[in-house]
Amino acid sequence: MTRSDLPDDQDLISFITQADTTPKLRDIARFFGLPPAMRPALRRKLLDLSDSGQLESSDGADFGQENLISGVKLAEITSIDHDGYLSARLLSEDDSHMPPIQVVPPRAAGHYKKHDKQRSHQPKIGDHVLIRVRMTKDEVIIGDIMRILPKTNNRLYGRIFQKRGKWMLETAEKGANRPLPVMVPDDIEISENLLIEAELLPRRGRSETSAKLKRIIGPMSSPQALAQLAITEFELPHIFPETLLKQAEIAQVPEVGRRTDIQELPLVTIDGEDAKDFDDAVFAEPSDTGGWRLIVAIADVSAYVAAGSDMDVEAQRRGNSVYLPGTVIPMLPEALSNGVCSLRPNEPRACLAVEIFIDSQGQKQSHKFFRGLMKSSARLTYNAVQSVMDGLAEETDIHAPSGTIHHLAGAFHCLKSARDKRGTLNLNIQERRVEIDETGMVSDIVLRSQKPAHQLIEEFMILANVCAAETLETASAICVYRNHDRPDPEKLEALHEITTTLSLPFAKGQVIQPHLFNKLIAATQDKPEAQMINETILRCQARAHYEIENIGHYGLSLIRYAHFTSPIRRYSDLLVHRSIIAACKLGNERLGTEDPNLLKQVCAHISMTEVTAARAERRTTDRLAALYFLGAEGQVFDVRITGVNKAGLFVQMQDGLAEGFIPRKSLPDDRYDIVTGGMVLQGHYTGWKFALGDDLQAKLLEITPASGGLLFSWQGGGTQAFDAKERRFSKGKKHGFKNKAAKSRGKSRSKYKKR
Repeated sequence: MTRSDLPDDQDLISFITQADTTPKLRDIARFFGLPPAMRPALRRKLLDLSDSGQLESSDGADFGQENLISGVKLAEITSIDHDGYLSARLLSEDDSHMPPIQVVPPRAAGHYKKHDKQRSHQPKIGDHVLIRVRMTKDEVIIGDIMRILPKTNNRLYGRIFQKRGKWMLETAEKGANRPLPVMVPDDIEISENLLIEAELLPRRGRSETSAKLKRIIGPMSSPQALAQLAITEFELPHIFPETLLKQAEIAQVPEVGRRTDIQELPLVTIDGEDAKDFDDAVFAEPSDTGGWRLIVAIADVSAYVAAGSDMDVEAQRRGNSVYLPGTVIPMLPEALSNGVCSLRPNEPRACLAVEIFIDSQGQKQSHKFFRGLMKSSARLTYNAVQSVMDGLAEETDIHAPSGTIHHLAGAFHCLKSARDKRGTLNLNIQERRVEIDETGMVSDIVLRSQKPAHQLIEEFMILANVCAAETLETASAICVYRNHDRPDPEKLEALHEITTTLSLPFAKGQVIQPHLFNKLIAATQDKPEAQMINETILRCQARAHYEIENIGHYGLSLIRYAHFTSPIRRYSDLLVHRSIIAACKLGNERLGTEDPNLLKQVCAHISMTEVTAARAERRTTDRLAALYFLGAEGQVFDVRITGVNKAGLFVQMQDGLAEGFIPRKSLPDDRYDIVTGGMVLQGHYTGWKFALGDDLQAKLLEITPASGGLLFSWQGGGTQAFDAKERRFSKGKKHGFKNKAAKSRGKSRSKYKKR
């Protein structure tokens, strides 16, 4: 068939205009008996009719929506389904209307070319790929991967301002180069101190680097704009497809059915004041054996999000909820996360619960999982529960059922006793929180330490997570473990150098258990070096991650550990829920796949999204802190050294509210070396030392809210060695400075003698 074999214009127009709704491309092809090979020509003919004005779509339908597309396209991997197939979206603006493309995984498509060295790994979610697009006989659009492209970043973000009549961009990256010129399109109105997204322009010859404005994000003074900056900068998925929003809105709480009805049990939720999604509820009562009976009930998200569904694919892509100051980017639509899944008080909710019996020493005796229908008795906050635990309020004052808090506290003290005997790592790290007022502006920045009320919930959740891992191991079922490896020996070497300098006991070469770190923390408590020791121990730790092979959790001193308690906000927990339901025969839900290679990819992806979320939160908090201190330039602050490098000192205000940098040029004039395992900056001749944990006085010189940067100059503090002169002499002798000077003087004298 050729283009001449297509229906004539009038036949096409008649068929389309007489249809009740605008027909799709395949409907038109089938009506006229056209084979799939003719559909590209048919689409071009329809587009020609549309462009000429002869054909108008009554409902805005696009005839190319289901068209056979072909050729090589640039796409982004968006998800991995339970069969190992990938889904991708086309990145070209011309192809943005196309539905997701099903991408054949490399192991199904065959090996890559030998010369393509980059293809030694499987594509992951977020990778950009070149795919050859084709349509099967069943009209399924398939993409065959040709190449996974190296990741490049030509996008810049930051504050725009004017300098000498030119628009300039102060980039949002800390420690970035000087501002660069920005080309502003004529159709965009711009003013100073707006946060923008720009595109880096290619350099031509020796011309300076410049950029082109692409989008205005918002005013720099707005916390909402700073949150949007993080969303854009870290490419955080934050908009749900309309179809998923509609699915979430019609979700209904299931009937009791085969579930255990525990609606009369006085379970309570305990969260922060600003929490809106309630994953977990707890209950405790004395047992007949002198210990405690505990119930930890978790939102049964698997009842609403089926494996392999569109909702599941989107949740996997996001990996976790992201909590930015004043903004939450949920893993699930709010109708689920804050609605039907959330364990709101006095409303029936589906749950996956575990009943646990512990003895008076906090040791677990037995546990059992079940699916239930519950009703939270009260929505409590940490502060309210703490007031009862401190004896400052009664349970009735916080609207808690009689005996609830006292029983929870009794069980908690048993669990804490067992934890202390187990010897877990107990770092004393405060959490920095930015408070946003009703107008949407920063009202305060506060430091929060863990109170017993926080620890109570933490102990209950840890115990439930251990039960989840044990249940799956016993059933030989797949478990997504939360692994935490031992500290890096090289990092421990740096800690050993510090402890030696401080005359603290910390034997070199021994197997370091968490309780040995705790001894160091206790030995320096309430001392100037306490912060330095805590920070150094933290830096020694490996990063926790998700895997299907178990290596244990070092920090908690646990042989096996899984995340089970937050399926509303963590995809890992949803996977564990599905595996438990299948292993315990509690329903028809399934994990989705048992392919180890695919699960490893999913684990790597959700570990990565967790890191990205933490970075986005930290960067946003830094920026808001910098915004909070605008106007304080010129003031002298007490700061504490948190890091050193050859360029200078990283410092934190002693109240912990903000972080900044003191450049080396503002320190006493000298040539500085990094010593003591990278923890001390020491002057080569003067003997000045600046070590982690040292308290300094520094003047705030400059604030850049776009990057969250605070620039200080040294005013005082640090230590100077008493043998500075001797040090200069010994160094000079070592390098022959004294002899060189003598030779120089000798030459001068001989010169004068000759004259």
